Amino acid sequence: MEDQYNVECCDFIHAHEDIVERVRKELPSEDALYDLTELFRIFGDSTRVRILYVLFEAEMCVCDIAQLLGLTQSAISHQLRALKNARLVKSRREGKTVFYSLADDHVKTIIDQGIEHVSE
Repeated sequence: MEDQYNVECCDFIHAHEDIVERVRKELPSEDALYDLTELFRIFGDSTRVRILYVLFEAEMCVCDIAQLLGLTQSAISHQLRALKNARLVKSRREGKTVFYSLADDHVKTIIDQGIEHVSE
């Protein structure tokens, strides 16, 4: 039996309670799932992903990132704010310059796995 979206369905509708209960116990909380959704939403913008790629290579200031990506400093600052609020990038001040870098290795792992997935 197939539905209108070409997704195969069971011919006999019957929930397997043992499986359902086991999986229900493993599900993260609604708050955790919401936070995960917000994290993936951040990756939904190609400019933010480009900024993350730039920061894979080097710690950089807003001016450098703007020049490299061909965008305004304002546009880069706006996206860096979102990335920093999502704890994906961190900053440090050196005199009058603020440098940005990836917050931790998890960020690179997430992007690497995404690239691997879309490349299959």
